Amino acid sequence: QVQLVESGGGLVQPGGSLRLSCAASGPTFSRYAMGWFRQVPGKEREFVAAIRWSGATTYYADSVKGRFTISADNTKKNVYLQMNSLRTEDTAVYYCVHGPNIITSSIPRELGYRYWGQGVQVTVSS
Repeated sequence: QVQLVESGGGLVQPGGSLRLSCAASGPTFSRYAMGWFRQVPGKEREFVAAIRWSGATTYYADSVKGRFTISADNTKKNVYLQMNSLRTEDTAVYYCVHGPNIITSSIPRELGYRYWGQGVQVTVSS
């Protein structure tokens, strides 16, 4: 069982920056991806970004491309989401996800990820 713990959420003004962190513990899988989804109350969860186990390939939703950057450390058990130029519409609960043996077509889909963190609130407001 992989456990995911997110941190780094909070309140920030429009145009500001935040960095989310996700620490994974538990068994190690090959060919996994880790990433982030977000959800606003009353709406479906939305894919934000993901990174392959090798760290060589990253994926982004169009809505965050150019503003958010996903990265992983050398252990490949810690994933980060650097969020710049934040907008009010980025306000959501952000979930860290882990998908063992995930295929490329499943990267932006909830069903591709077996493990989910508890979520961290990000609020962008003046």
